[in-house]
Amino acid sequence: MNCENAQQNIILAQYGELPDELQFPLEQHVSGCEECRREWKALIALNEELALAPMVEPSPNLLAASRMRLDEALDLMPPRSMTQRFFGNAFRWLGYVQGAPALTTLLLGAGFLGGNAIARYQVAHAPKLPSPVILSGSNGAIASVSGIVQTPNSELVQVNYNRLVPETVQGSLDDPQIRQLLMLGTKLATTNTVHADSVALLANECAAGHHCGSADDDAGASGIRTALLASLRYDKSPAVRLKALNGLQPYVAQDEHVRDAVLEALMHDASADVRGQAVSMLEPVQADSSVRQVLRTVSTEDANPAIRDASFHVLQDASDIQ
Repeated sequence: MNCENAQQNIILAQYGELPDELQFPLEQHVSGCEECRREWKALIALNEELALAPMVEPSPNLLAASRMRLDEALDLMPPRSMTQRFFGNAFRWLGYVQGAPALTTLLLGAGFLGGNAIARYQVAHAPKLPSPVILSGSNGAIASVSGIVQTPNSELVQVNYNRLVPETVQGSLDDPQIRQLLMLGTKLATTNTVHADSVALLANECAAGHHCGSADDDAGASGIRTALLASLRYDKSPAVRLKALNGLQPYVAQDEHVRDAVLEALMHDASADVRGQAVSMLEPVQADSSVRQVLRTVSTEDANPAIRDASFHVLQDASDIQ
């Protein structure tokens, strides 16, 4: 705390309006600063001198005249524009948030929970792909019906359809077609093993420094990162979520969406391994205010002592940097 802040806080302390969290830093500063200590003692002496003087109540006529002049002055003030009201309310709300760390943490947690609930709702209500139809005597599933022709004056109908035929493709992991099929494997895999292998291969590509794109890049590249984010949030297997988390590690500092997903995993993931990996991933961005808020919460509330200790050490490192 510098002298300028201390001078302001001294006045608030004398009137009993200084927040509790600033009381101890002020006392520490005053005990080590001669100038602020003189200011503190002078203000105490002034208050004691004023307390000895009798308090004179204003006359009723003076109060009535003052209220009338105040009402007239308020009536003459021009109405504030919508922009002024908006910024006034925004700065007032910002002041409330800065003075209440608990409220900030609550809002942050509510935002994570709300975003998670909305995402789960969208996934649950997304349109489902129709189940493939298999005709008796046919060797494959029906993909689509391309045409229908009925013979006039008869019940004879000709239906043209396309069948689903299993295929195989081989190529490099840098091949866009291979990458697209791997992304489909994270959503439409026939077995859990295929799904886990798809996530693992994509995560290894990203962790190795190969191009995995962002929301501003081409659709193929951005789809890899989006697929890993979806696996981190919604996959039931802790091993798969851990793989997705490792693949997203190179982007936690530059991509806000990745950082938010890692913070969400740290607060709500049921796996201690995933939460522990999330803590280590946040070390490069420990100076971020939202990261510090989540780490502060986890360091006191997480059920795992090792994760609480790891979060506390990351917070300590952030304090040393500052």
